[in-house]
Amino acid sequence: MGVTLSGGSGFEHFLEAKINVGTEVIEVIKRNGAQMQQRAQSLAPVDTGFLKRDITLSFTNAGVEFAAAISSDVEYASYQEYGTRFMPGKPHIRPAYYYQRVQFTKDIRELVLRK
Repeated sequence: MGVTLSGGSGFEHFLEAKINVGTEVIEVIKRNGAQMQQRAQSLAPVDTGFLKRDITLSFTNAGVEFAAAISSDVEYASYQEYGTRFMPGKPHIRPAYYYQRVQFTKDIRELVLRK
C-alpha cells in the first residue's frame, strides 16, 4: 500500500516552507534556551560557584515537540530559589524565565508573521 500526493509546485512549496519553519522554530528554541541559561547563571548567588556552574541546558525532542529545559541538580538549588523559613530566597531561575518568555514570544511572533 502506498500514498501518492500531488498538487504541483505550489504544494511542494507549501511542504518545503513548513519544513523550513520547523527548523527555524528549533533554532529559536535553542537560542532562547541558551540565553535563559546564561541569565540564570548570571543571577545565581555565588559562594563557591558550584550552583552557577551546575545550571544546565538540555533539549528534548519527542516527535514534533522540541523543548529546552534549564535546571540544576545541586541539592540546595531550590533553597536558593525559594528560600526556607530561616532565610529568604535568591531567585535566579524564575527571573530568567520571566525575562526570556517575553523574548521567546517576540521571536516566535516575528517568525510566524514573516512566513
